[in-house]
Amino acid sequence: MSFSLSRLCIALSAGLLACAAQAGEVQIAVAANFTAPIKEIAAEFEKDTGHKVIASLGPTGGFYTQIHNGAPFEVFLSADDATPERLEKEGAIVPGSRFTYAIGKLVLWSAKPGYVDGKGEVLKRNAFKHLAIANPKTAPYGAAAIQVLAKLGLGEAVKPKLVEGANIAQAHQFVSTGNAELGFVALSQVSKDGKLTEGSGWTVPAELHDPIRQDAVILAKGKDNPAAQALVDYLKGPKAAAVIKAYGYDL
Repeated sequence: MSFSLSRLCIALSAGLLACAAQAGEVQIAVAANFTAPIKEIAAEFEKDTGHKVIASLGPTGGFYTQIHNGAPFEVFLSADDATPERLEKEGAIVPGSRFTYAIGKLVLWSAKPGYVDGKGEVLKRNAFKHLAIANPKTAPYGAAAIQVLAKLGLGEAVKPKLVEGANIAQAHQFVSTGNAELGFVALSQVSKDGKLTEGSGWTVPAELHDPIRQDAVILAKGKDNPAAQALVDYLKGPKAAAVIKAYGYDL
């Protein structure tokens, strides 16, 4: 009996060592608007697979430049679909790996409770001094904000009051610190489970701007990394989907 138990212990130990040997790490670049969801998803992914996620958070345009300058990213979660498509055309991704992991929502938000009404009429009243947006030339949420203002016929009226952040994270910072009374930010930055976490806001109707399709890809550097493929597969699964939806994204 003792001999059999010893063999069993050895077999279990070998299995644990094999699992440890198979666990790896993946370096990912993640659009700033997806900061909160990726933290939750990465934690669950690490528990479920043993793989480790090393995430860098920032602007999509900046990551595009870094990728072409040799940054060690293996998976890229963009804030748009145009940048991953461009990388695909340039041969910088694993063929066939591009997919939409989330569709973003834009919200007009203020850190002040009651400041932004449920229909966004505060924009038309134009009584504010500063309206924060992300840089519309490089940030998809900033471009969407400009489209909304144009559709509402307010582009010229509020133009002198626009304060541009380098990315959506900085736009949110302007509003949260009170440097701007309100601003257009990602819904995921200020809500969870269908409720604003603070302040007041108006979720912008989707028809007022182009869809904010956020695509992910496995980059060329991740081609032979099983952890990179495992993360992408996980992003397509039910656990990740539940987190993504909880932060207000569509799928």
